[in-house]
Amino acid sequence: MKTNKPAIFGSGALIGILGGLIGLGGAEFRLPLLIGLFGFASLEAVILNKTMSLIVVTSALPFRAGSIPFVTLLEYWPVILNLLAGSLVGAWFGAGWAIRLKSETLYRVIAVLLVLIAILLLFGHHPTNSHQPALSGSSLVLAGIAAGLVIGLVASLMGVAGGELLIPTLVLLFGIDIKLAGSLSLAISLPTMLTGFTRYSKDKSFAVLGKNRGFVLVMAVGSLFGAFIGGQLVGLITAEALLPVLAAILLISAIKVWWHG
Repeated sequence: MKTNKPAIFGSGALIGILGGLIGLGGAEFRLPLLIGLFGFASLEAVILNKTMSLIVVTSALPFRAGSIPFVTLLEYWPVILNLLAGSLVGAWFGAGWAIRLKSETLYRVIAVLLVLIAILLLFGHHPTNSHQPALSGSSLVLAGIAAGLVIGLVASLMGVAGGELLIPTLVLLFGIDIKLAGSLSLAISLPTMLTGFTRYSKDKSFAVLGKNRGFVLVMAVGSLFGAFIGGQLVGLITAEALLPVLAAILLISAIKVWWHG
């Protein structure tokens, strides 16, 4: 299955379509497939997922620049730096923990996180746009660092961009418009993922990338193609109609990953 290019491209495209429809990179759905369908070990799957997440996020930033320019993002540099202060530390330690965890334990951790993301998909994907920060002053800064720390940990442990956690945090904690929050989350995710990626590169499991260059390339191209298609379908299929189905997929995947270990 690891050399079946149509299956690899098709899986990447399907994940990209799902991600494009609901505004995610799709890594949450890619990880269970890497483990269950393509047979990668837990840590190898996380590293592969992190690599493809980097490719998707790096591409998504310029794709969105037409509607939300980089200049607009720079106006929110205090928020970006606030969350990065926690997420970079969380990403480094999260990757370190993933490397040290026994394979069986990592499967369990991934399964639990998939369940939590499924719950967040159902109840937290479209938070209310208050446009007012929940806190102010030093309390807001400390809360931002703490939230970034948790997001960085989860992103590194699963190899995801963390948008499912970042977007609600930006909206609810900092009172930022949800569309702008989507681009800001990408700007925060990129350095966060690079930090985790650097930490993973020091482990021998990082060799999975060299052994599976073709796999990474084909799935990454499929993911980008699917993300483009998903973006075009946004007006035809509402996220509200799709979210329960996606949450169910994640719950089923969590069960399979749990027993996989």
